[in-house]
Amino acid sequence: MALHFVLEDGGGLEGDEVVLEGREAHHAAAVRRLRAGEQVTVGDGRGTWLRGEAAEVSSGRVVITVQERRHVPAAEPRLVLVQALAKGDRDELAVQAATEIGADEIVPWQATRSVSRWEGAKREKGRARWRTIAREAAKQAHRAWIPEVAEPVSTAQLIERGRGARVLLLVPGAAVPLSGTVLDAADASDVVLVVGPEGGMAPEEIERLCEGGARPVRLGQNVLRTSTAGPAALAIVSAALGRW
Repeated sequence: MALHFVLEDGGGLEGDEVVLEGREAHHAAAVRRLRAGEQVTVGDGRGTWLRGEAAEVSSGRVVITVQERRHVPAAEPRLVLVQALAKGDRDELAVQAATEIGADEIVPWQATRSVSRWEGAKREKGRARWRTIAREAAKQAHRAWIPEVAEPVSTAQLIERGRGARVLLLVPGAAVPLSGTVLDAADASDVVLVVGPEGGMAPEEIERLCEGGARPVRLGQNVLRTSTAGPAALAIVSAALGRW
């Protein structure tokens, strides 16, 4: 499979040649061992998709001759993962896997039981870290669209955000399995999957979210880690919507 590179600002993608410089060029030449004559793909993370051949390769500059250019439309309906902040790297593992599977947006959630707290400068630092993880995972997965990492939300903000969307709470022991939930691919409204932290969602959070229109669903009979639940749910929903 051809290597894939991303120029997120979109600059330099319009002509017959694309030039990679700086970190991306170094990664291509030194890490991925790209050689002249190899096929590559290049995108901007917003649907632009180019296929070409490496014409010149050095650690500071890679020149690609464009052979094909197209635009990949954004997916509909959008799949949104609301991931509760978790200790260690468990929420980051969820972001990585969710991006590879096909999440279109990832929303950090400061849940009641979240041990990790994004406060002050840590708020933007955490979001920037998730963005970097999503970008690298999208590159690895050869995605034309890099998922947006939204501003962190509180439970009240999550309720407001979910209005007009199909919001599914991943709750162990819920009466309805996610696999038994009917999802119409013709319905363009977002499918929002909400994952709690290590200790699960607080009962009052579930009650408030359900009052706002969310539906509890379960993933089988096992209790999954917060790092696993979201990606597993995304896989089920992707298959149900015909994206897989």
